[in-house]
Amino acid sequence: MEAEMDEIIAGLKNATLEKSSERALPLLKQLSDAETNLCDKYDIKNDLLELLQLPDAGVQIQVARCIAEVAKTEHQRTKFSKEDIIRRLTELLQSPAVLGGGNATDRAALELATQICRALGNICYANDEARNIIKELGADERFFALLDYDVDTDDEEREQFVRVRCGLISNYLLGSDEIAERAVELKLIDRLERILTRCLCDVDRHEELLLSILPPLSILTEQISDLYFAPSLNKTIAQILAKCTNPDIAESCLALLHYEAQNDDVKLLLAEEGLCETIYQLLEKYKTFANTDEARVLMKLACDLIVLILTGDKSMHYLYSTPLLKCMEDWLDSSDVELLTTGVLALGNFARTDSHCIHMVENKIMHKLLAILAKNNGTEHQMTLQHALLSTLKNLVIPKPNKAAVIEAGLVDIILPMLEIHQAPVVFKLLGTLRMTVDGQENLASQLLQNEKLVKQLVHWSQTSEFTGVLGESLRLMAWLIKHAYQQRDSSAKVPMDDTGLRKFVAIEGAVASMVGMLASTHLVMQNEALIALSILTTLYHSKAATEGNTLDELLVQADVGAKLAEQITLNGESMTKELVENLQTFVKLLRSSSDALVAHLRQHNIEELLKTIPSLVEYCTL
Repeated sequence: MEAEMDEIIAGLKNATLEKSSERALPLLKQLSDAETNLCDKYDIKNDLLELLQLPDAGVQIQVARCIAEVAKTEHQRTKFSKEDIIRRLTELLQSPAVLGGGNATDRAALELATQICRALGNICYANDEARNIIKELGADERFFALLDYDVDTDDEEREQFVRVRCGLISNYLLGSDEIAERAVELKLIDRLERILTRCLCDVDRHEELLLSILPPLSILTEQISDLYFAPSLNKTIAQILAKCTNPDIAESCLALLHYEAQNDDVKLLLAEEGLCETIYQLLEKYKTFANTDEARVLMKLACDLIVLILTGDKSMHYLYSTPLLKCMEDWLDSSDVELLTTGVLALGNFARTDSHCIHMVENKIMHKLLAILAKNNGTEHQMTLQHALLSTLKNLVIPKPNKAAVIEAGLVDIILPMLEIHQAPVVFKLLGTLRMTVDGQENLASQLLQNEKLVKQLVHWSQTSEFTGVLGESLRLMAWLIKHAYQQRDSSAKVPMDDTGLRKFVAIEGAVASMVGMLASTHLVMQNEALIALSILTTLYHSKAATEGNTLDELLVQADVGAKLAEQITLNGESMTKELVENLQTFVKLLRSSSDALVAHLRQHNIEELLKTIPSLVEYCTL
C-alpha cells in the first residue's frame, strides 16, 4: 500500500508541475479515498496549494476534499496551519449565490463551499495556530457570512452544506474566549437567531438545520461567562422546545435555557413565556417513554429548569398565581421519583414567603409532604428526595403560625428516625428543620433536650463532622434547645421549673464542652447563641444545690472556657455587636460568682483585662 501511495504522490507532483487538471483529478480522488494516516509521511501542502490556483472548479473541489481528508490527522493539520493555504481556501469560500437553484453551476458552487468548509473545519480542529491565522486574516467574517444564505435541507447535498458550515464555525469558536467574543462582535448570534426564527414555522421539517445551528450558541455560552441572549432569542429557543419532537434538539434547547436562566431577568422572561407549564405538559405527555438512560437525562434536565426558574424571586411570585402551583402539587402523587422530587423542590421554592407557607399549610400540602417523608426517612431511601423534602419542610415551618400545625401533624416523629442517616447534605437539612421547628416552642424544645440519643448524636457531629454545615447546625440546634426551653421562663411562677432536660444535657459527655467550643466560632451569631445557652446553664445550675453548680463549674474548666473567651475577645472584640458584648458581660459575671476554681481559671486567662480592650465596651463605660 505504501508503494502505491508513493506512486500516487509522485504522479500528483508531476500533474502539479504540468498544471494538468485532467491528470490531477483521479489522483486527488485516490488520495481522498485512501486511509487517512497513509499520507502522514508526505508533505503535499504546496502541491495542493498550486492546484488550488487553477481556474478549474472541479479541481478546486477535489483539492478541498483531499485537504479535508488528510487534515483529519494532527500531523497533517500542523502542515496545513499556514497562512498561504488558509488564505487561498478562504478566497475560494464564496457563499453560493443561489443555493436553492438546481443547475450545474449552482451545484458546483455548493459542493465547493461544502468541501472548503470541511477542509478549514478539520484544519482548525483543536488547533490554536490555525485559528489564530484565521482570526488575523479576518477569514471568520466570511465563515459567518455563510449563515446569511437561506438553505432548505431538501436534499442530501444541501443538508451536508448546512452541517459542515456550522461544523466549521463550531470548531473555530472552540479556540478561545477572545475568538468567541469577536464572533459576538461580528453579529454571529444575530445571524443564528434569524435562522432559528425561520425554523419556527415548521420545527420538525427543519430538524437538520436546528441540529447544526444550536451547537455554536452552546459553545458561545461556554466560552463567554455571563453571556445573555436578547429576550427575543430566549423566547425563540423556548418556542422551539415547545414544538420539537427530536430529543437532541430538546436537549440543546434545555441546556441553553438552563445556562441563560442563571440570570433573574431571564427567569422572569421564561416564566411569563409559559415555559414551565410547557415543560410540565411535555413531561406528562412523554413520561411513560422515559425508560432509557438518555431519556432520563433529558427528563432531569427539564425538571431542573423548572426548579431553576423558580429560584428567582420575581419569577416565583409570578408563577404562584399560575396553574404551575397545582401542577407541582399533582407531582407529589407521581410514582416517578424525578417528577416527585421536582414537585417537592418547586413547592420549596414557592415556600419562600410567609404568606405562601401559611397558605400551603392551610391547604394541607404540608400533610402530603410529611406522608412522603414518612415513607422515605430511612437509610436506604434516596438522598436527593430526602434533601428536597427537608428543605421544603424547613421553609414551611419558619412562619410562627405554622409551627403548631406542623408539630401536631407529626413532623418531629417522622424526622427523628433520620438520625441514623449520616449523609452530610441530608443531616444538614435535618438539623436546620429541627432548629426552625423548636423556635419559640418551649415544650418541644424541652422534650428534645431530654432525648439522649438526639443530644449524643449532636455532640458527636459537633466534634467530628468534616462538613462545616453539619458541625455548625449541630451546635446551633443544641444552643436553641437550651434557649427555647428555658429562656422565657417566668421567675415569679409558683410552679417549680422542670429542669430534667437541662440536667440530662449537662450529664452527657462532651455536651458542655461543645457549647464552650462554640464560643470560638467564626460567626458572631453563633458566638452569641453560645453565650446565651451557657448563661442559661450557669444560671439554672447555680440556683440549685452547690454540688450541682460545682459539677458544671468543673465541666467548664475542663472545657477551658477561659481560653475560649480569651480567643473570642482577642479575635472578635472590635467587631462585636452591642448585644454580643452585653451577653458576654453577663456570662463572665455569672462565672465570677461561681466556684473559686472557676474564678481562678478566669484570672489565669486574664479575662477581666481582655474585656477592657473591647472598643464598644470602653465606649459604653465612658459615655
